[in-house]
Order: sequence, then structure tokens, then C-alpha cells
Amino acid sequence: MASFWRAAIGSTQKEDSYGGVEFWSNPERTGWLTKQGEYIKTWRRRWFVLKQGKLFWFKESQVNRYSKPRGVIPVGTCLTVKGAEDVLNKQFAFELSTNAETMYFIADSDKEKEEWINSIGRSIVQHSRSVTDSEVVDYDNTR
Repeated sequence: MASFWRAAIGSTQKEDSYGGVEFWSNPERTGWLTKQGEYIKTWRRRWFVLKQGKLFWFKESQVNRYSKPRGVIPVGTCLTVKGAEDVLNKQFAFELSTNAETMYFIADSDKEKEEWINSIGRSIVQHSRSVTDSEVVDYDNTR
């Protein structure tokens, strides 16, 4: 899980790692979520912005071009987003997973949870490479 978090948190240090995404302008989805910390497993409320295949989070809801994200997740690297109330024993919980790591979030309502799951799920589909693009090996070098 540490590498997932390092990738997410490490990318907050460099603006070029935002991939040119203007997160402050016309995001696909925004809202408050509570997320679990990487090392100290406390829950913190953060403002999330989903735009162009990246999920950013901030301390404040007032986001502009000068805002510095506390973290960013390229959702194209994620495999699943689904409810996690049974895993965490917390109402309105959901998880976002790669093949090796999982992040947990808590929404304010069931409606918000479902809307985030649907939005992130659409973004995963739109921004993940297809299996044929990423896993085809041409042993004959005929391409």
C-alpha cells in the first residue's frame, strides 16, 4: 500500500505530474469525502476533485489554479471501485483498488457514495489502457 500512497502523495510535489489537468476548472465531480491516512490510520475529511482521469484531494473546498493538492491518484491505474461498508464496518464506505493496494473513503450519504462510485468507475474505464494495448507481446517483431 505504501507505493500506492507514495505515488499519490509524491505527485503533489511537482505540478508537471498533474498531467496538465486544470483541476480548478470544470471538474467532473467534486465533494467532501473522509479518507484513511497511509501511515497513521486516522480518518480525515478532504475535498476531492475528479477530472480527466485524476482524483485530487485538498484540505479546503476553495480550489483555484494556485491550490496545491494534498494528493492525486491516476484512476487509470485502478482496477475496481466498490462499496466497502462490510469491510470497514462503516456506513457509506467505499474502496478504490489497484492490483496491489486499496484506499478507503467514506461519503456523507448513500447517494453520495453511489455517485462517487459511478463517477470514478466511468473514469477508470475511460482512462485505463486496454488489455490488448498494455499486455500484447510481439515475439516476431512484426508490428
